[in-house]
Order: sequence, then structure tokens, then C-alpha cells
Amino acid sequence: MQFIETEIPGVFIVEPKAFADNRGYFMESFKEDEFNRNIGKIHWVQDNESMSSRGVLRGLHLQTGEFSQAKLVRVVVGKVYDVAVDVREGSPTYGKYVGVELSDENHRQLFIPRGFAHGFLVLSDTCIFQYRVDNVYCKESEAGFHYKSFGVEWPYVSGNFIISEKDLKLKTAK
Repeated sequence: MQFIETEIPGVFIVEPKAFADNRGYFMESFKEDEFNRNIGKIHWVQDNESMSSRGVLRGLHLQTGEFSQAKLVRVVVGKVYDVAVDVREGSPTYGKYVGVELSDENHRQLFIPRGFAHGFLVLSDTCIFQYRVDNVYCKESEAGFHYKSFGVEWPYVSGNFIISEKDLKLKTAK
């Protein structure tokens, strides 16, 4: 497993080694000792999964306060453009983002520390997206930013983005 720190300290691209043959492939998607050694010890408490179609844009979301969450995200089926935006007040990289293509072909994952807004755009016909979090969800701690915030350059997808009413009402940040 390879851990690649991005231009924003603390955000890592994780590349598992996939072993392929005529039957398909096998890989270890998470290995605690390697993760702890390369990123740090995190107590994961929940795995989540969503299914979406081409053009669905989810985000930019985060949990705040004592319910803040770190995430390890990956695509099981399909392809997305995944974004993590630093929204930590006073951070030297506040408002900067990392955008990475995650797919069932490249097996890449993205580790997103606490204090980052997260979103993704589905680039394939169908996508199954999984994410592991280190804290439970709390509706009262839910926060987010409009997808047009922070100068995020989303890739072109034919047709309009498919965005929830809730996400369309999120505040826009520069």
C-alpha cells in the first residue's frame, strides 16, 4: 500500500496493491498497521455506502464540533471526481482543495482529515461509493458549502449536475 501526501498536509491518496489474474483481482483495501504507521492512529467507528448515477454531485459536506469526522473514501463500482476542501479556521491552506479521480480501476482512496468539507461528482453511469468515518453522524453538527464554493473546478459531465435541494441551498464561500 502506498500513501501519497497531497499538497495539503494531512490529506493522503492511498493506493492499495491489486493483484489481478484471469479471475479478477484481490487487494487489501485497509490495513490498520500500515495506516497507523503512515497517517496516524484513527479509531474507525462506521462504514457508509451510497449509490449514484452519472452527474450526481454530493457535497460539499462536513460534520462540525465534537462530531467532526475524518474519512477514508473509495469507489467500489464506477468513477468519481472526489474533492476535499480545507475549512479549518486559521489554517494556512484554508479554502484550498485537493481533487482526485477515484475509480474501480485505479483503486485509489482518499484520506480526508477532520475539518475538511467533502464532495464528489459521479463520472460513470453508476457508482457505488464507500467511506469509513471516525465519528458518528449527528444531524445538529451537519454543515456544508455550495458546490460552487472555493473555486472547485468540477469536470464536465454531459447534461446538468444532479444535486439535492438541500445541497443547492448551502451557503457559497469564496
